[in-house]
Amino acid sequence: MGGLLSGKRGLIMGVANERSIAWGIAKSCAEAGAELAFTYQGEAFGSRLKPLAESVGSDTMVDVDVTNPDQMDAAFAALKDKWGSLDFVVHAIAFSDKSELTGRFRDTSVENFKHSMHISCYSFIDVAKRASEIMTDGGTLMTLTFEGSNKVVPNYNVMGVAKAALESSIRYLANDLGPEGIRVNGISPGPMKTLAGAAIGGARRTYKHTEQNAPMQSNATLEAVGATAVYLASDGGAFTTGEIIRVDGGYHIMGMPRIENI
Repeated sequence: MGGLLSGKRGLIMGVANERSIAWGIAKSCAEAGAELAFTYQGEAFGSRLKPLAESVGSDTMVDVDVTNPDQMDAAFAALKDKWGSLDFVVHAIAFSDKSELTGRFRDTSVENFKHSMHISCYSFIDVAKRASEIMTDGGTLMTLTFEGSNKVVPNYNVMGVAKAALESSIRYLANDLGPEGIRVNGISPGPMKTLAGAAIGGARRTYKHTEQNAPMQSNATLEAVGATAVYLASDGGAFTTGEIIRVDGGYHIMGMPRIENI
């Protein structure tokens, strides 16, 4: 992977800790030669992020609430002042009230529905608008999704609907921004042992089930997801856009559990 992203500058949004998918991507991009900047939200996440950012040679961290337009404007203005242009963005941000990720989907509150859609879907559109304005030589936008977008996953509830909207947004943004040389894609790992994944009810059982029943009989690693992001950000991904690339050991192709697990 060495050198594939040499000379490229990227923004990573959504690193919570060293087990975050966003961190796996950041680490792979740095190893491929990219110069990175990071966003975080709040002091607690900032204190966790700082040593990680420093470990990949980054001194650029910006506190951003993606629902706050002024903070979003300030973050991208800071990147423009620092770098002048931007080559890629990784959006790894999603949220829903944990209490609504159990029970029946029909009981989703309107307040949580709107909040989940804003953070998990609209924020990517908002990021794309701002980032594309400083992608003067084309670029790549990436976000993270999950198979619960098009199949029912227990306890995923409103997040499945938000991810479905996010995946549709990927396609519309790819069409919008393609003439400017900007590619837009999603990466869909299977269940992973992350802080976000732990918020889903029954996460351990889901993780075990997919591991046992995927063709590869394994869930994805941070390194595998990171390498996929490197490909998308590199010149090798120059004609890949509007895609959802699954990195789930093939679990999404299965119609039933493996015969030995029935």
